[in-house]
Amino acid sequence: MTASVKISPSILSADFAKLGEEIRAIDAAGCDWIHVDVMDGHFVPNITIGPAVVKALRPHTDKLFDVHLMISPVDAYLEAFAEAGADIITIHPEAGPHSHRTIQAIKALGKKAGVVLNPGTPAKMLDYLIDEVDLVLVMSVNPGFGGQSFISSQLRKVDAIRKMIDQTGRDIHLEVDGGITVDTAPLAISAGADVLVAGTATFTGGPSQYAANIRALRGE
Repeated sequence: MTASVKISPSILSADFAKLGEEIRAIDAAGCDWIHVDVMDGHFVPNITIGPAVVKALRPHTDKLFDVHLMISPVDAYLEAFAEAGADIITIHPEAGPHSHRTIQAIKALGKKAGVVLNPGTPAKMLDYLIDEVDLVLVMSVNPGFGGQSFISSQLRKVDAIRKMIDQTGRDIHLEVDGGITVDTAPLAISAGADVLVAGTATFTGGPSQYAANIRALRGE
């Protein structure tokens, strides 16, 4: 692995009592992006944060905010998260009836658009979306909670999507989220991922360990 692999720590595993400090700490520790998991208790069985928290965190770092919307219906909230400071907004095809239109709406807001595939969602879902997106996120756990174990069957999906991306000739990021550790990170990279979301693996041990954790995920 090389430094070209981007590490996007999920703040779902941060200390929510001091999120601003945690954001500054992972920034200083060398993360590339910051992954913001937004859950509504409806599309997924958990509730996290809304656009007001994203807006409050935005002044604490210049790093790219990679905002994963696990909310349904999703379209009504795109503008709020764009205004709050999201740089990339990723949506699930199942979270609204017209995913192509949703992607167009994100881009019209001046943001990069991504599509998220759950473990049970096939790569084929991308057939008529791949030319529109800037990022594909493959969930290697079922969304809703941090700290779950990596679902190895998703490696085949990552490999298939890497081939799809390469065929487009476009610069599309391929991100993997869920159960990423020093053991599973190399597997995801080998399958074709270039961005890794890591919550528990980044935040374990407290701020003094964040830089070492990030380096370990890169294989440095």
